[in-house]
Amino acid sequence: MPFSSLGLAAPLLKSIKEQGYQQPFPIQEQVIPAILAGKDVMGIARTGSGKTAGFALPILQQFQLKQQARNRYIKALVLVPTRELALQIANVFRSFSTYLTRPVKTLAVFGGVSINPQMMNMSGTEILVATPGRLLDLVDNNALKLDDLDVLVLDEADKMLNLGFEEEMDRILALLPTRRQTLLFSATLADDINGIREKVLREPVVINAGEVQEESDNLEQINQLAYRVTAERKGPFLRYLIKHENMQQVLVFVSSTRNADNLVVKLRKNGIEAMAMHSDKSQGARIEALRRFKAGQVPVLVATDLASRGIDVQFLPFVINYDLPRSPKDYVHRIGRTGRAGASGEAISLITPEDEHHFKIIQKKMGKPVEIRESDEVNLQGC
Repeated sequence: MPFSSLGLAAPLLKSIKEQGYQQPFPIQEQVIPAILAGKDVMGIARTGSGKTAGFALPILQQFQLKQQARNRYIKALVLVPTRELALQIANVFRSFSTYLTRPVKTLAVFGGVSINPQMMNMSGTEILVATPGRLLDLVDNNALKLDDLDVLVLDEADKMLNLGFEEEMDRILALLPTRRQTLLFSATLADDINGIREKVLREPVVINAGEVQEESDNLEQINQLAYRVTAERKGPFLRYLIKHENMQQVLVFVSSTRNADNLVVKLRKNGIEAMAMHSDKSQGARIEALRRFKAGQVPVLVATDLASRGIDVQFLPFVINYDLPRSPKDYVHRIGRTGRAGASGEAISLITPEDEHHFKIIQKKMGKPVEIRESDEVNLQGC
């Protein structure tokens, strides 16, 4: 099924073609017509399945039929759990806006940076992509109004609940007009998601499109492998893997900001260019690290679990768990940065003797065994 059969206008089809999209993903085939028909939507889809374009395209088309919004009265609101995801989604909206007959301004806002530039940039904004806390900050400062909102999107709602945004979301929902279109996207059908569904959606079209039922169902495209390694050999073995496998783009997860910074120092000392991305870095530094990593300018990005949510690196070939995460859910989020949108990927975990029991729990919860290889015989001299 081509995009042209989904009811999208010529300017959007031109942008789609220019960006190299050939055919819509399954979630897009069902989401786009439902949104254009004005329906509320409950979409079950993981990151990397094409859902962002699935809601961005029809929202932009709807805006072509509307008059320019009153200044600071936004018409569409996309709520997301992380600043990285906010920036990505805003860029998707902008990338499809190039040939629109009526310009539509999209803005991403999030905490961790000064609110003043965001307040100034609100002028003329019609589509706002926001983290819940910063949205409420802007409302409290009278920088924007929600009275005229037409469309609300809750993206990665399961992650927002896991990150503790429920109270902020309740406050935001109380500020919104009852007559609106609401689109809710989640990677799972957990009980808390069904609770939100009952609260915010009216007779929704429920779309799974065979994407996901549980997060652990999304692992078929990922080749998982683990190596037993002592704590003393873990650093040299990581460097061996990067060099031996000629990894040109690898996302390495660690357990703390300190471990991230220390690992970057050791990698650089051994001739491997790397950058760290974690919550102690400024927003500008995090954006720059991700930009350089995506562009292939830096082959290794070392990150804490902050980066397992909302980072979309197309065709990322490798993810390495240098440190195991605390929970099986976080493990799935991490390795899910590879093997996205139909592409294959490889996820490698380094298992110390102290990790053995925890890794067994992760595999049991995931419902998928992982091959564990020995590393004692690998010569790490020079690594």
